[in-house]
Amino acid sequence: MQSKRMQAGFTLVEIAIVLVIIGLLLGGILKGQEMITQARIKNVVNDFNGITAAHFAYLDRYRAVPGDDTGASTRWQNPNPPGGSRDGDGNGAINGEYMAPAAALTGAAPLANEESNVFWWHLRLAGFVAGATSGNAAWSQPVNAVGGIVGVQNGSPAPAAGSALSGLVLCSSNVPDKIASAVDTQIDDQRSATGQMFGYLQGPAQNSPSLTVAPANVAATAYIESGSNQYVVCKKL
Repeated sequence: MQSKRMQAGFTLVEIAIVLVIIGLLLGGILKGQEMITQARIKNVVNDFNGITAAHFAYLDRYRAVPGDDTGASTRWQNPNPPGGSRDGDGNGAINGEYMAPAAALTGAAPLANEESNVFWWHLRLAGFVAGATSGNAAWSQPVNAVGGIVGVQNGSPAPAAGSALSGLVLCSSNVPDKIASAVDTQIDDQRSATGQMFGYLQGPAQNSPSLTVAPANVAATAYIESGSNQYVVCKKL
């Protein structure tokens, strides 16, 4: 009498269990990614709100713009090279670009003695922003939640003829498209070229400290969520 050959395989119930487990795993991964995105949105928004609050608190306490304050070196006399602090020129504006040289938002980070960097030193010395108060780190620009640079400058490039952010402007770079759109929605009007917040599409050097904006100095017509676009977002303080 011939013995029957046993055939190995999965039952429908087993297959169903495996599919359910895979679905749960994929759902958990997607949910985790969304939670990370939401956390980054919150962090970028908090950067804008927190630095805005610190700026106005400094104004209220010292009656001067951080970075432009002429009394900083007298107020904070300490032995840290190259001195206790650098003074601004007191003209009510921030000299130096968020990104230098001449073309705003392009090139390398500003020099240490430019008011756009000294802005951070004054806020740190006053205790309004966390960070080092001596050495090169004292005037360094902060890094945001997505690895970009946070900085200030006086005014922003115009998105169109006759239209631009005026006064002190706070900018944050390397912001992914989905996050940039959400941040503008929560803070302003979700439009990249109107209101109190503008968005500039970053160019090929977007992950470098020497970032470029494409097209140069022109706000994007809209936030395009392609999954690969990154923006410099700027807000009037």
